[in-house]
Amino acid sequence: MVALLTSFTNPILSSPSSSSSVTLLLHPPIALTTVHFSLSSVSTFHPHEWFLKFSKASRNELKPLFPQLGLRPTKHISIHCSCINSPTNLHTDIGILFPFFRELGLEDKEIELVLDKNPTLALTSLDSIRARVRSLQSLRIDSLTLSYLIIKCPSVLTAEEIDPFICFVRDELQNKIEPLQLKHLLTAADPRFLVGFNQKVKLLLERGVPSEKIGYVLNHIKLAKAVCLRPIEEIDRTITFFSPYGGIDLIVRRPEILNYNLESQLIPRIGFLLDLSGGDKDATGNVVRRLPMILSYSVEHLEGHVEFLRSFAGLNNQQIFKIFLVFPSVVSASKERKLRPRIEFLKQCGLDSNDIFKFLIKAPLFLGLSFDNLNYKLVFLVKIGYKYRTRDMAMAMGSVTRTSCENLRKVIWLFLSYGLSYGDIVSMSTKHPQILQYNHSSLEEKMEYLIEDMGREVGELLAFPAFLGYKLDERIKVRYEAKKKITGEGMSINKLLTVSTKRFSTNKKDKKLLHAVENITCDEG
Repeated sequence: MVALLTSFTNPILSSPSSSSSVTLLLHPPIALTTVHFSLSSVSTFHPHEWFLKFSKASRNELKPLFPQLGLRPTKHISIHCSCINSPTNLHTDIGILFPFFRELGLEDKEIELVLDKNPTLALTSLDSIRARVRSLQSLRIDSLTLSYLIIKCPSVLTAEEIDPFICFVRDELQNKIEPLQLKHLLTAADPRFLVGFNQKVKLLLERGVPSEKIGYVLNHIKLAKAVCLRPIEEIDRTITFFSPYGGIDLIVRRPEILNYNLESQLIPRIGFLLDLSGGDKDATGNVVRRLPMILSYSVEHLEGHVEFLRSFAGLNNQQIFKIFLVFPSVVSASKERKLRPRIEFLKQCGLDSNDIFKFLIKAPLFLGLSFDNLNYKLVFLVKIGYKYRTRDMAMAMGSVTRTSCENLRKVIWLFLSYGLSYGDIVSMSTKHPQILQYNHSSLEEKMEYLIEDMGREVGELLAFPAFLGYKLDERIKVRYEAKKKITGEGMSINKLLTVSTKRFSTNKKDKKLLHAVENITCDEG
């Protein structure tokens, strides 16, 4: 291995024909050779430019010497260059950098590339380079990532803007930015754009981002694009613009919003939703808050979905916006793979435009569930007796979209275990489709109370399946226990549960009887 030791002064020579002597120092020592070459091509430019040209050209000039020295042309050569009348030296001997970079995991070809891309390294002291490496490591940057950074962007070792940035991230942000984010930032942005990074982050904190959430925000945006390359005034205007639509809370929930350009992307997208809502800022804000990701879709994409619902489903803008309000994820559903076949199914079941709107308001997940999920439930409904492509089947499908396949299966088997037939289940769910979506455990508790505590027959559910939709403790038990003392156990469960709470509590006759019964009970006690 040949070590290169180079020292020179600014090569502004007194004569174009001036020459320099080059001493080749071999390691391990083989010979000491002095080579004379002309620097006539080197004149008035900066030392690091001289080094760049020299480091490339000199290798070719010295190749004929390699066989004489017992070296192959691929060996690295360190040159100690003593120029005439040159009192100053390079800050770092190039030969010292090779073993240093090897320790960091770089190969010789990669080291050559780094030195070629950043000649300033030759003018920087090794202690300074070591200190910068330690600073980068203090940001939790591992060896592999550090090697990548040095190769991809060697200026991280010498740029003056790096140190203040490191201090801010490490000390004030307490290393809340993930190393992967730092890797993307340092390789994507020129170090000059790191100036002001701390002020922009502090602006986010001043505008309401909680300190415990600042790490989450910074780790979910493109730091170079959203922070470094963006003027602080634009960041401030973006936060202000979103004040009516969720403000800083919206940005904390969906930090990616900061990646988008305010004028060309965010304002037009909000404007489209605002027009669709008829100018209702509150309603538009509700849509954006329910699905902040909606702002990632272009105006053209949103227009395509609105036009499809308008032309194929026959809905108007007001109806479409209401669907957006209850199920904003409709914008992420493929028009051809999901929306078209499902709306076509509803049409085949006999639903017109107004029916389709009502169906989608009550069962918007019908547009979002997977084909396998819907297919399983459809087959289940057909097996228990629903006729295909009927309004009853459409209503049942709307109900089962709000439950899992497993729960639906358990609900069916629960009814069967209590002696009900498939026909009974279809009859009950036709009158009250929601029974197919109720939790099977809750249904079992209500059926047990109906039979065991109230002494009723399960067949009464055929006439009043809505019984299964009322809360057991808060409605069924309370009312039954109150009325049982007055009217006995033969009361109608329909009348017991369907009367309003206000009417039930203000029935004077019942209240007097109940009060009398309670007094008798207390006296007997």
